Amino acid sequence: MTVSPGEAARFLTRNAVDALPQGELERQLGQGRPLRVKLGVDPTTPDIHLGHTVVLRKLREFQELGHTVVLIIGDYTGRVGDPSGRSATRPFVDPEEIDRNAETYQEQAFRVLDRDQTEVRRNGEWLDMTMEELFRLARTSTIAQLLERDDFSKRYSGGEPISILELLYPLLQGYDSVAIRSDVELGGTDQSFNVLLAREIQKAYGVEPQSVLTMPILPGIDGVQKMSKSLGNYVGVEDSPPDMFGKLMRVPDDVMPVYYDLLLDEPFDESLAPRDAKRAMALALTARYHGEEAARAAEARFETLHVRRELPDDIEEFAFSPENGQVHLPAVMAEAFGLSRSEARRLLTQGGVRLDGTELDGSTLDMPAEALDGAVLQVGRRRFKKLRRG
Repeated sequence: MTVSPGEAARFLTRNAVDALPQGELERQLGQGRPLRVKLGVDPTTPDIHLGHTVVLRKLREFQELGHTVVLIIGDYTGRVGDPSGRSATRPFVDPEEIDRNAETYQEQAFRVLDRDQTEVRRNGEWLDMTMEELFRLARTSTIAQLLERDDFSKRYSGGEPISILELLYPLLQGYDSVAIRSDVELGGTDQSFNVLLAREIQKAYGVEPQSVLTMPILPGIDGVQKMSKSLGNYVGVEDSPPDMFGKLMRVPDDVMPVYYDLLLDEPFDESLAPRDAKRAMALALTARYHGEEAARAAEARFETLHVRRELPDDIEEFAFSPENGQVHLPAVMAEAFGLSRSEARRLLTQGGVRLDGTELDGSTLDMPAEALDGAVLQVGRRRFKKLRRG
């Protein structure tokens, strides 16, 4: 199906925050050639969550209209660390860790992107530059320009340190756009300064400046802060079907319209009861990443555990070895669930552990082996082990 440049621009910008400069994307779409659409990612963590997919899904829409996505893996910028939204200098990340994360990140991105229409580049290809080239890049911007960034401005006025390396970050990201001659750059709203500065850097190098499309930031399942692995409020695309479904059922009611808009690309039906709308959302998103059958099974498991309060049928067994007929419960929990013993004791005292459905209060840490043999140990809402004496 052929669409006009105006129709394509309206489709691509319908749920974006900004499309800048105004009218530029439509002009570019009218050139009758595939556009090079850039996304730069710094793989400081290995996993992609649903917050990342907001931009990835927009990139996929460009691909469906025949354009090429250039996914830039920031193996060099990742060593600097993006200062966007930061109130302090980022810690140094080991380059070997960045390389490992890059492989994982890239493969997970292809769960959304069309591999055949994606060009993957690492910015170490061009940022491993001579001092002369770095000096030329540094001359494209001023300190006054860089201090216009909200995060830099706040840190500077508050007397917080800003490293020279951090000031270079927006320039390095901007040079990525020069190197791959990007026509369009996508990013979250927290990237607005960086992607707009890239236009100025392209001009300084005689490259046609890119247009910019910024997307909303997806709130985490706490409904308050943006989705982030470090905050623990994320849903990973590699989460198991039960975990993905269960996490999505925790999204606050007032945030669901945002999830429907950004993740399902459909309006929120206010006539539905919140629980029904949430269940439909969780089922659709789990099916997207794991298939319909796995999503239905996750829904049934959730029903069993959280609605009927029953135990699932497929509980993995864990063999324990008693000493003198006794078992130290924190030790068993640590080994069975990958916890530290201190964390296990904390969960016990907080009432987060059940044995055959009965809540443990942490007053008894050592139990007879026969009391545990064949029992189901539950930690939190979704982790179970059937204990067997080894």
